[in-house]
Amino acid sequence: MRRRDLLRACAAAPLAWAAYGQNRYQPTWESIDSRPSPGWYPDAKFGIFIHWGVYSVPAYAPVNSKGEAMYAEWYWNSLNKGPNSSTRRFHDRVYGPDFPYFDFAPMFKAEFYNPDHWADVFQRSGARYVALTSKHHEGFTLWKSAEANRTWRRPWNAVDIGPRRDIALELMEAGRRKGLHMGIYYSLYEWYNPLYLSDKTRYVAEHMFPQFKDAVTHLKPSIIFSDGEWELPSSDWRSPELLAWLFNESPVRDEVVIDDRWGKDTRHKHGGYYTTEYTSGMQQAAHPWEESRGMGYSYGYNRNENATDYRTDRELLMMLIDIVSRGGNLLLDIGPTADGRIPVIMEERLLQLGDWLRPNGEAIYGTHARSVTRQWSQGAVPKLEVKEYMSDYPISSLVDTPPAGNARVDAFFTANSGAIYAILPRRPSGEVVLDGIETAGQVQVTLLEGGQPLDSTMQGKQLRVRVPAALAASLPARQAYVLKLAGAK
Repeated sequence: MRRRDLLRACAAAPLAWAAYGQNRYQPTWESIDSRPSPGWYPDAKFGIFIHWGVYSVPAYAPVNSKGEAMYAEWYWNSLNKGPNSSTRRFHDRVYGPDFPYFDFAPMFKAEFYNPDHWADVFQRSGARYVALTSKHHEGFTLWKSAEANRTWRRPWNAVDIGPRRDIALELMEAGRRKGLHMGIYYSLYEWYNPLYLSDKTRYVAEHMFPQFKDAVTHLKPSIIFSDGEWELPSSDWRSPELLAWLFNESPVRDEVVIDDRWGKDTRHKHGGYYTTEYTSGMQQAAHPWEESRGMGYSYGYNRNENATDYRTDRELLMMLIDIVSRGGNLLLDIGPTADGRIPVIMEERLLQLGDWLRPNGEAIYGTHARSVTRQWSQGAVPKLEVKEYMSDYPISSLVDTPPAGNARVDAFFTANSGAIYAILPRRPSGEVVLDGIETAGQVQVTLLEGGQPLDSTMQGKQLRVRVPAALAASLPARQAYVLKLAGAK
């Protein structure tokens, strides 16, 4: 860990300095929670989630469904929801009622998988970190796991069946060559693992513990997105003991970042950053947090989705800006195909985000939330539902098409130690009025892209910025524009 990141982390959590300095954590939540989150994570802001596994072969889930999982990675579980479930009807029609899920594994070949291309796309997207599903709830691992083969009593990893490659390690190494923080998603539980179903205590001791340690030692992740924790309390998963090993003994003990999914008692209470899933995220939490979602309705690739089911490039960018303005990170998911390709529409969306972040990333990376995160036009200000899982995030109506009588967002704000950034979701022209701005001296306003200085005046806490018509007309076509307010607070 770089000294600058360590100092920033300790400044944010001064009470944890002693614990971090002694670098020895006890298997208790009090001790584990005293560890500061490494500073690279809150600075990174934007990461890529990857859901890829045996479920990528059938690649099916219902769309806009009520009562059925819309996650294609839940295919195996959805098969067991009764003969009338959408997934069961699809499976019986396409593969036959006697086709077992295990027979998808040899079909998961990844013949077009090019980890260097994936890493190049991620780097060009502007993402700073990646979390790959090393193992989802199906139990199939993307690296060679002896525990997977032993407890499933069959080849159940990507080296021994299917791709016959260490596809996880290949991506870790390719991403690190591009300067990305590479990490993993790891499911604590496995739906139908025989040992888990028969003896959960033995499963934790004989399967999960050694497998987790093997994954960490082999893949050396900078981030661990734990999941599948909700059936047992953290004491049964022995999570504090496992995390004490991670922070004391593992090869990534100084840099690794963890989430809060380590037992049914831990979300938004213990572990690392707080997680939300397919929601609008949290509202200016002091604790690090992250919203994760796919571009459509599913994390894993779903062949049943079409272009209208995907968020547009503008919607995804507005989500990133909005979430960062409230102090969060966005973990945006892609679901590769079974043959190893990033679907073209997903690759295009990532590159579109990168096109904006390259000239405007200063307003995103390394910033923090202000007390005022959005500026609204006149009208009723809508309230977003705050949940951990599955709530509406009507970003288009917040920014572009609010219902009659409702306000729309005219600016998002981020800040660092030297400036405020006003991110405008429409091309500026004429006079831009920004409220809630304070300064102890002169404010210097520039267009972040290009560095063009702009005239401005302060009237109380209102900053009025003049954008000449000729300059506005010459601006490149962007989904958003950034005004840098140096000296403002």
